[in-house]
Amino acid sequence: MAAVAAKPHVLVACALLLLAVGCQGSPFWPLEIGYYHDKCPQAEAVVKGVMEKAISQNPGNGAAMIRMLFHDCFVEGCDASVLLDPTTFSPTPEKLSPPNDPTLRGFELIDAIKDALEVACPGVVSCADIVAFAARDASCILSRGKVNFQMPSGRRDGTFSNASEPLKFLAPPTSNLSDLVASFVIKGLNTEDLVVLSGAHTIGRSHCSSFVSDRLNTPSDINGGLAAFLRGQCPADATPGGKDPTVMQDVVTSNKLDRQYYKNVLSRTVLFTSDAALMTSAETARMVVENAKIPGWWEDKFEKAMVKMAGIEVKTGYQGQIRKKCRAINH
Repeated sequence: MAAVAAKPHVLVACALLLLAVGCQGSPFWPLEIGYYHDKCPQAEAVVKGVMEKAISQNPGNGAAMIRMLFHDCFVEGCDASVLLDPTTFSPTPEKLSPPNDPTLRGFELIDAIKDALEVACPGVVSCADIVAFAARDASCILSRGKVNFQMPSGRRDGTFSNASEPLKFLAPPTSNLSDLVASFVIKGLNTEDLVVLSGAHTIGRSHCSSFVSDRLNTPSDINGGLAAFLRGQCPADATPGGKDPTVMQDVVTSNKLDRQYYKNVLSRTVLFTSDAALMTSAETARMVVENAKIPGWWEDKFEKAMVKMAGIEVKTGYQGQIRKKCRAINH
């Protein structure tokens, strides 16, 4: 039986379908550096400009963006689900979950970046990419350029957000090492990623309620001098939403993203049980020592770990949407 030649338009349609579904049979494209080069050439410059101004006004704005990327990516993937406000149909989104409320900050800063991008390129840049770019720029600015990397983009925004999810995937600061490692492994990260990304605790502030009960009110290995200082700053009954002051996570270089965190771990001058836990295995203790003592070692690894984390369970291609407002899904 003679073969029947396919019509040209059918061949084109098939080729487009293959491009769309990719090798795994799903409508997915990998993230890429320079994704907005043609779509919105000024996109990354706009984000950086807003971040530079925000950090010059308050370095804590940079710390907030790095933390926001972590809290977004570990729950539903890097899809900006953490930004969604409550609605009648979704009254309890991620941002109202205990790991995020009331300590997660920076939502107004994301709004400002999105507003600027909507003026430049309406409907083009996703909120998920904004979070990733903002965290990248914060890392560069706060490290005085020592952490400087390109961030792949092309993420799309999710449409689901529920307050129960962060409780499943964001390990609390009271966690031991095995629980911390498990929380990273389930997201495709490894023990070294855990140690490296923990270095972000060299910037920003923490609420007293995150460490008082297990580090000050009960016996712990925290440095005696730091413990005395913290008891002067924090009420013994500090609770989220109540009387709950904040303190610097790193009193040595509080507004600089650097390897000081690892020196603090070695001297037991860290706030959280999860920080101290890095010294409870030979493997992670070795990594702490290397990061503390070898110039440039941690910065290089942090760049790679940030890109890796920012690729967790991303939505691309036909998945998700590009929100017009980062706080609400499109209708």
